[in-house]
Amino acid sequence: MRILGIDPGTISMGYGVVDEEGEISLVDCGALTTPPSAPLAERLHTLYLGLIDIIVRYQPSEAAIEEPFVAKNVRSALTMGQAIGVATVAMAEKGIPVYQYTPNQVKLAVTNYGHSGKRQIQEMVRIQLGLSSPPEPSDAADALAVAICHIQERRLARIVAVGEGK
Repeated sequence: MRILGIDPGTISMGYGVVDEEGEISLVDCGALTTPPSAPLAERLHTLYLGLIDIIVRYQPSEAAIEEPFVAKNVRSALTMGQAIGVATVAMAEKGIPVYQYTPNQVKLAVTNYGHSGKRQIQEMVRIQLGLSSPPEPSDAADALAVAICHIQERRLARIVAVGEGK
């Protein structure tokens, strides 16, 4: 199964594509970037077109998106919500199921610690994917972490289903 992970943002949106066939393997990762000075609508459109290109190129079976962390900056969370909306619409247009995970869920699944820092996440993604160096930029590593989280959640759900006799 091929999973597309998304780390949403309106200036930089990380993406990571992984395959799960026993082992988890890297297909591609990177970040879609937009000029910070461009109007928001233009940035969102650019991100949408970039995501459609990635979807067409890699044909993911499912997508996983990190939910916004809302703490102090509500405006930033609202903007990130718009980026999540763009990603969700792009997936819906191509018929790809979308799953969302909180930052703590992602960190816990990848590092076994829900308050891990960026460097810890990058290093654990590197180890789990068998890479020689951590993925760059950090937005791409975060997107790969979201995809890995989704795979871990799917595996757990299968184990639970078997245990319940489903």
